[in-house]
Amino acid sequence: MKATAILLPVLAVIVVVAASALYTVDEREKVLVLQFGQVKTVREEPGLGFKVPFIQNVVRYDGRILGVQTRPLEVTPLDDRRLVVDAFARWRIADVVRFRQALGIEGVRTAQQRLELIVNAAIRQQLGAVPSGTVLSDDRTGLMNDIRDQARRQAEALGIEVIDVRLTRTDLPEQNLAATYARMRAEREREAADEIARGKEAAQRVRASADRTVTEIVSEARRDSEIIRGEADARRNAIYADAFGRDPEFFAFTRSLTSYERALGGSNSSMVMSPDSMFFDYLLSDREDKAAPVAGSAASAQ
Repeated sequence: MKATAILLPVLAVIVVVAASALYTVDEREKVLVLQFGQVKTVREEPGLGFKVPFIQNVVRYDGRILGVQTRPLEVTPLDDRRLVVDAFARWRIADVVRFRQALGIEGVRTAQQRLELIVNAAIRQQLGAVPSGTVLSDDRTGLMNDIRDQARRQAEALGIEVIDVRLTRTDLPEQNLAATYARMRAEREREAADEIARGKEAAQRVRASADRTVTEIVSEARRDSEIIRGEADARRNAIYADAFGRDPEFFAFTRSLTSYERALGGSNSSMVMSPDSMFFDYLLSDREDKAAPVAGSAASAQ
């Protein structure tokens, strides 16, 4: 019984010591084994590891690719046109020992802050050497690669590898946007006014051409109608003259009938005259000697 009572605590101590001497390394981690703050072992491969219990301790770091988003930064390109820029950088711990020595116990959080400063400095330097049109263009691959390379060189001292840097926004400052939009609006309004003026000018030309065509057509039509009317009047007068020459009395009679028709054709007309008027000569008598006066009265009636 006494041996069992002594053995059980000893076994428990041995299990605890053995457990504290073992540690595991995940495939997503990089591990440092420290002894009194000094690096003794570096483990980057996944598996089981051993350390001296109670003397050595294990510090774990994320071995995956990490990202840092920079805060909006105002830069001045080569043409002195201010821009607001922010970027996103991807990075990972390349040298875990150097990372520990450069950043101490703070680790990834301090690395994010330091890396943001490095990327911002690279952005200022690279964008300050090119005009704003290059920054605002769609093809900025070369510019972003230059920023990445500069940040990578500066981050090597921290044990960090900068994998990529991407400009996520390149805009004008808020105070400049209103002026820029106003200038763009004025340019569009000027272009619209030019288009409207050209349209009115073209419409005026078309309208003037149409009016000229109408005037020419109407003039030609009136000319043709006057010619036709003159020719018709000439033929009519020739027929009248021929008829009068063949039978003056019959001609005078027909002209009198025409006068009667015109005078009495109205539905609401009235005539007051003496019965012995020359107008009624052919209605009162059919004597031949009345033909000449009636013809004269018919002519006066017209």
